[in-house]
Amino acid sequence: MADDPVTIDRRAEGGNPDSVGTRTTPGASPGAAASASPWARRLLVAGVVLAAFNLRPAITALGPLLAEVREALAMNGTVAGLLTSAPALCFAVFGGAAPRLARRWGPATVVLAGMAAVTAGLALRPLAGGTAWFLASSALALAGIAVGNVLMPVVVKRWFPDRIGPMTGLYSMALSVGTATAAALTVPAVRALEGDWRLGLGMWALPGALALLVWAPVVRGAGARTAVPADAGAGAGAGAGGSGPGIRITRSVTAWSLGVFFGFQATAAYVVMGWLPQIFRDAGVPAPTAGLLLAVTMGMSIPLSYVLPRIAARLGHQGPLVAVLACCGLGGYAGLWFAPAQGGWAWALLLGVSNCAFPLVLTMIGMRARTGAGVAKLSAFAQGTGYLIAVPGPLLVGTLHQRTGGWHAPLALMAALMTAQLAVGLVAGRDRCVEDGG
Repeated sequence: MADDPVTIDRRAEGGNPDSVGTRTTPGASPGAAASASPWARRLLVAGVVLAAFNLRPAITALGPLLAEVREALAMNGTVAGLLTSAPALCFAVFGGAAPRLARRWGPATVVLAGMAAVTAGLALRPLAGGTAWFLASSALALAGIAVGNVLMPVVVKRWFPDRIGPMTGLYSMALSVGTATAAALTVPAVRALEGDWRLGLGMWALPGALALLVWAPVVRGAGARTAVPADAGAGAGAGAGGSGPGIRITRSVTAWSLGVFFGFQATAAYVVMGWLPQIFRDAGVPAPTAGLLLAVTMGMSIPLSYVLPRIAARLGHQGPLVAVLACCGLGGYAGLWFAPAQGGWAWALLLGVSNCAFPLVLTMIGMRARTGAGVAKLSAFAQGTGYLIAVPGPLLVGTLHQRTGGWHAPLALMAALMTAQLAVGLVAGRDRCVEDGG
């Protein structure tokens, strides 16, 4: 997102803390969506919602069916762990190319291509006759998701500069709904249609196809609404004291702490999405219930993604929120250790709260730099670093499970990582800015 730095810290602007990141930036087109016809505006909103909805089902639909996939494809625990690590790896690799592609082709066109990759990957995955095909088609879908992760906020900020807050909330809610819906409905849909796991995974290509139908006319009319000079971010940063491009981001303790915090929370999230249903199933929980428990965990982010950023923006130090989320995560892991089936609903809720470290870290990124260019640079560094850190986590969990034959060792690893997340999050939550070298 380095080509679209628009978030302005509340301390630099002296505005309402709830309006962090909602101010129109130099170089943006304030009337982009406002000047469009009502039909075109509704089409834009529908495009944003549908694209966001499609950014997680490729991941959360797999967890409840992982046992069936492994059996059908003769997939061992290490390869299954690699599969659950693939989202973080693809997000780190392909997400980094998204800004360059957007500068050349425009964000809307690249988002359309991303939705096409998601749809194609999900449609091809059920045809897999072996592990290699399954991994390749999953990577295709995840590559499309990666560019969407990076560019959807750009689309929102360019087309709705006067309504960034509401549209970002709508985008976040749609993403959470897609996450939870895929987790909850995949297994029941397979059983209702008397199908197998291939039908359960392949059906999620349909929302992607619907998104393509909406984004095609959006792209045809997008050119005039998305033209922003490539150097707009530099100008925005230079005029606010502490030029964004001049920040030595790799020497900032704040930047590194945010990157490591992002990595640990992403590790926890992808382990939960990839392995939580299997943990419940191994404890005797039926597959539909295991999928529903994952849906509960993922669905917790729907309301909390609104609440946490507002609370965080009002605090000088976000450490207390970091601590609360970490304690919920540790409680969830302890519950899975001692009584996974008996208290499944409680552990799902606790882990759902803990997973809301994602909107918290995004809010902290916006508060740890004074300028739009600084936020863009910090965001790229923290997310790139974080996703790379998250790659080995699910793989290690799968390997530990295979070698020990149980879940105690993986849960001990996750508890240790959660403790480290707490420690580094307390540093990241300090009221420091990267422009100050903190």
